[in-house]
Amino acid sequence: MKNVCYALLLLLCSCGVFHRKISPPNVSSYSAQTPVVAHIKDSLYYFEDNYLIRNQQGIWELYLSGNPLQLGLNSGALTQRLYHRQDSLLFSKLKDFVPSERKQHFLYRFLKWFNRDIDHYILPIYRAELYGQSRYADSLFNYIAPKYERSLYLHSAHDIGHALQDLMLVGCSSLAAWGTHTQGGKLLIGRNFDFYLSDDFATEKLVRFVRPTEGYPFMSYAWGGMIGVMSGMNTEGLTVTINAGKSNIPLKARTPISLLCREILQFASTTEEAIAIAKKRKVFVSEAIMVGSAKEKKAVIIEVSPKKFGVYEVDNGLLLCTNHFQSTPYAKDKKNRKQIQQTHTAYRYKKLQELTQGDTLTPTHMAAILRNTEGLKGKAIGYGNEKALNQLLAYHSVIFSPEERIAWVSTAPYQLGEYIAYDLKEIFKGETFAPHTAYPQTQRNIPADPFVQTQAYKNYELYRQLEERLTKQLREKALIEPSDYRDLTSLNPDYWKAYYLLGEAYWANGQYEEAQEQYKIALTKEIPYTVEREQIEKRILLYQPSSHSSSPSSSSP
Repeated sequence: MKNVCYALLLLLCSCGVFHRKISPPNVSSYSAQTPVVAHIKDSLYYFEDNYLIRNQQGIWELYLSGNPLQLGLNSGALTQRLYHRQDSLLFSKLKDFVPSERKQHFLYRFLKWFNRDIDHYILPIYRAELYGQSRYADSLFNYIAPKYERSLYLHSAHDIGHALQDLMLVGCSSLAAWGTHTQGGKLLIGRNFDFYLSDDFATEKLVRFVRPTEGYPFMSYAWGGMIGVMSGMNTEGLTVTINAGKSNIPLKARTPISLLCREILQFASTTEEAIAIAKKRKVFVSEAIMVGSAKEKKAVIIEVSPKKFGVYEVDNGLLLCTNHFQSTPYAKDKKNRKQIQQTHTAYRYKKLQELTQGDTLTPTHMAAILRNTEGLKGKAIGYGNEKALNQLLAYHSVIFSPEERIAWVSTAPYQLGEYIAYDLKEIFKGETFAPHTAYPQTQRNIPADPFVQTQAYKNYELYRQLEERLTKQLREKALIEPSDYRDLTSLNPDYWKAYYLLGEAYWANGQYEEAQEQYKIALTKEIPYTVEREQIEKRILLYQPSSHSSSPSSSSP
């Protein structure tokens, strides 16, 4: 995949790709103040009734109000440190993917070409907000693009990464239940957002509470600098969460999914209104958007892609979503069928079915489902396995009770920490936000998972460190000493990847018989992707022992 991307970049750049300059929007119609931010230590920043504060669990809470330009200015000024930090981590990750300076240059030119018309597909109010926020962007990255233009790029990064499958964005799970499936029959929604960029990127999470001059007030959960929505709920009790679908590599940016979801959250109060908004926008990747409605006491899935549009509904009060499409327009879609047959999406769907049978769901039960690390029928499949609902890499997890207007957001590590309960009725009850304090903790918080106190969890964290170090050495073709990594399999004994990576360490060191032993054990475990299983099988076929040689029969794949 990366070689294909590099070839594409080379072709585009060597041919002298035309890039239309993206100009800042006209914001003269908005009256706005330049925020003068006061702060107390490093945990509270404020400007009038807008403020940023860090709560006792380490989550940042951002309270914003104003017209589109003012929202952007306030967000940029209050979150400037977080904004700079997250941008730096995102662009640093690009350098990790593309270490060559020459190829980085091609990549930056490709980003300009790819996003050449993106501003045409973004609503004027969001262009104004992004422009206001970009006034506080870090000048360090001006060599990539001007601040405003770069801000647009970053809001399409989810879509690009999803399409190229380099940022591990395709393992999210979500579910909605109502009627006989929940306590009191109330609509209940839960989701894991299995985005992983780096451990550092996941340390500064941000809950945004936004009171715009147009549309409905809402909350969303993401990171500094992100005005789009991955998970959120508005004061009408409408919720939005997203799950990536199988996409082609796009050749042009259109409406970023996060900004489409922001529009739905800000301007819709029913599923029909959400569907009408989604139909008006052109997207450039495939995405399943789960929309819950307190007014209708139900949820639907809006399935969008560049060429098709579908809506999936159920009449039994239980709506499940992993990473394949379920509506009629996608029934015979080749990419969707391939996704079901060759990845872990169908396996996680079956696990959701298994865990939602019988018991009446409550928020605490929903949290237990989202935290589940087991395979089907309780099988141990190793910690971190993408076949699990909880892959131990989630950027965040949320639970919504739309009729009550309560949102629970997860805290570190992953979705294992305490879920904090936020009551939108309380937060948005006045014309201005409450004094500059963190939202008061309540007994409705869901306690942390006891798993974080176990030796198994501690072993997993040690395993992750070894895996990351070995993966880097393999990528850089560095000299590897397999004995440094023998603990991989004892720290995470049920995980296929532990044996595969140890096998790779032996292979890189020319110890082919030892590598074969590890590969064969890996094949006995639950492997998420068909392509990963096939890669291991090819390794085994390459090795043909004889009395004269212990080397593989041909060059490694």
